[in-house]
Amino acid sequence: MNPEKDFAPLTPNIVRALNDKLYEKRKVAALEIEKLVREFVAQNNTVQIKHVIQTLSQEFALSQHPHSRKGGLIGLAACSIALGKDSGLYLKELIEPVLTCFNDADSRLRYYACEALYNIVKVARGAVLPHFNVLFDGLSKLAADPDPNVKSGSELLDRLLKDIVTESNKFDLVSFIPLLRERIYSNNQYARQFIISWILVLESVPDINLLDYLPEILDGLFQILGDNGKEIRKMCEVVLGEFLKEIKKNPSSVKFAEMANILVIHCQTTDDLIQLTAMCWMREFIQLAGRVMLPYSSGILTAVLPCLAYDDRKKSIKEVANVCNQSLMKLVTPEDDEPDELRPGQRQAEPAPDDALPKQEGTASGEAMVGVTSALPPGLTHSTERAPVTLHLDGIVQVLNCHLSDTAIGMMTRIAVLKWLYHLYIKTPRKMFRHTDSLFPILLQTLSDESDEVILKDLEVLAEIASSPAGQTDDPGPLDGPDLRASHSELQVPTLSRAGLLNTSGTKGLECSPSTPTMNSYFYKFMINLLKRFSSERKLLEVRGPFIIRSLCLLLNAENIFHSMADILLREEDLKFASTMVHALNTILLTSTELFQLRNQLKDLKTLESQNLFCCLYRSWCHNPVTTVSLCFLTQNYRHAYDLIQKFGDLEVTVDFLAEVDKLVQLIECPIFTYLRLQLLDVKNNPYLIKALYGLLMLLPQSSAFQLLSHRLQCVPNPELLQTEDSLKAAPKSQKADSPSIDYAELLQHFEKVQNKHLEVRHQRSGRGDHLDRRVVL
Repeated sequence: MNPEKDFAPLTPNIVRALNDKLYEKRKVAALEIEKLVREFVAQNNTVQIKHVIQTLSQEFALSQHPHSRKGGLIGLAACSIALGKDSGLYLKELIEPVLTCFNDADSRLRYYACEALYNIVKVARGAVLPHFNVLFDGLSKLAADPDPNVKSGSELLDRLLKDIVTESNKFDLVSFIPLLRERIYSNNQYARQFIISWILVLESVPDINLLDYLPEILDGLFQILGDNGKEIRKMCEVVLGEFLKEIKKNPSSVKFAEMANILVIHCQTTDDLIQLTAMCWMREFIQLAGRVMLPYSSGILTAVLPCLAYDDRKKSIKEVANVCNQSLMKLVTPEDDEPDELRPGQRQAEPAPDDALPKQEGTASGEAMVGVTSALPPGLTHSTERAPVTLHLDGIVQVLNCHLSDTAIGMMTRIAVLKWLYHLYIKTPRKMFRHTDSLFPILLQTLSDESDEVILKDLEVLAEIASSPAGQTDDPGPLDGPDLRASHSELQVPTLSRAGLLNTSGTKGLECSPSTPTMNSYFYKFMINLLKRFSSERKLLEVRGPFIIRSLCLLLNAENIFHSMADILLREEDLKFASTMVHALNTILLTSTELFQLRNQLKDLKTLESQNLFCCLYRSWCHNPVTTVSLCFLTQNYRHAYDLIQKFGDLEVTVDFLAEVDKLVQLIECPIFTYLRLQLLDVKNNPYLIKALYGLLMLLPQSSAFQLLSHRLQCVPNPELLQTEDSLKAAPKSQKADSPSIDYAELLQHFEKVQNKHLEVRHQRSGRGDHLDRRVVL
């Protein structure tokens, strides 16, 4: 420093002492400056006061010499003390050079700067609030200072500033929020602790409503919640807990829509504490904001659904996610099935701009936001809950489809997805049927799932699709968004004509049977594709086929299912599959408790509908000779059964054929055929039943089934009373007469025709060398 330079009104002694390396001498100089400034205040000499402050600032505090800077700092503090209540008039000039020293490389100097600012603020009190942002900015840097003395000094200054803010009602929150939003993303743990402590203070001040600005800082708070320090995480938990309490108390002032996407992001994090906290917030938002959250449903589901498959290690997250899922599902109502056009009084929905979402450090927000739809104007609050909200299903269906297609996803998640689909088909069928073509393939694929519960829920969805009145038209109409439609080839309904034997009066197209005109166009599509799946995946038919068909018979009309499948199988080109499928359907028909009513309907063939059903089943059952006989036994067509067995002599008798006869004998011993066994007591009126059973006996080799049936026939009373055909003409015909509407001769011809096709195919296979001849020489 130039000793010849004029520093008036500072005396040379003061200047010399301020530049001294000893603190005591600088302190003496400060006392002299305080005395000098007090005189200027008494004289109201503002020019000299400003000149003193400017000299201390420019020539000392901002000097290149470290001792001069220390002298300048203590001198500025002395000026503030001398000014007293008038210091507020000179705060900018007093504060700025001190804050500059906060960045000094010398830790001692940073400490002196902190001490000087403490004295300035202590004197000025509330007058420093207009300069709060620069003070806060400087303090946030000192909070992370590596020197413990500097940190200690900054903490004293920090407490003083907090006391001032708490006492004052003039704090400018609006201008402070941008700085808070910027600094809240700091990665330094001390800076984070500093930020959290200030948010706690501001939240506790009654005159400061920080809740209005929560969307600005919520993302940063969740970032801090993931800090490695336990103390910081705990403090952040307290802050978020206080905010959530206030939200519950004052939901009408909460900007739910502006924070929905933030929660969606953090509900997908890998940090358990962040995820649980965000999920708890999401639960409260859905319950408090109601339908305001509907436009964010796709994003919420993206976050919530995977959590439903968590194990006991994340039980708490799973439970909260389940509540979120259930609460969100309840928000969807039948009114959401109305057209997408705006209803009276409804505001135009606008997507939130990309920059409306807070920037995150270390968060792949782009990936986390897949499926998030922001369709409400920013600032929409709980008070508008009753305003109409349009539910756009495109995003929701896309999320559900993706989760159902993911083979790695957990069972509970798949079940939840299927429950959602079922719920949407119940509440919004018209809109959902626009997406059915895209959902159909994955729903059919889900039938191969390992879980019975998943399959059952899947069948419930498919059954609802097949029976909903909203699906009556073949063309469900264009989608209301991106084209998610699958290839139509999966769903085409072939042009079929009913057999002449079937009376189709009352039939509503090919999609339903005469007695069940309630099925829609998707029912027949479902049956076609279900059989295709069984054909291409034989293991599915073997392992899950009976379970699937029996469940469908409970969900839909059993007659309709068997009627449609028989129609389709009648035109099946793969005869081996047709025979296998008919055998499976026949076994289900004869043994399942779910088919009790249908069996009773077929037992007597008293109605035209039951006769039509029998003819339809019979023509497909002809793919398998033994099942055809069992159908005749079920319907008490014993004479026709006997005629069929007579034709068996012309068939190729294989091991598989005999195995099926064996199974039929076992079935005859089951409770289902109790009525048939009792009819054996009436030898006179049931000669063809006995002849048919003897025919089966003659087909069987000497096996356990042969012994079983032989013992049964030995129990028939008075076998010598078996009547010949001539003597039967004179006997009273108590046996059920053939229905005049059924041409049994034509049915027999059809049976022969189908069996000839099977024989021809087997011979062709044998000629190619890919068929093992399993005929048995008797």
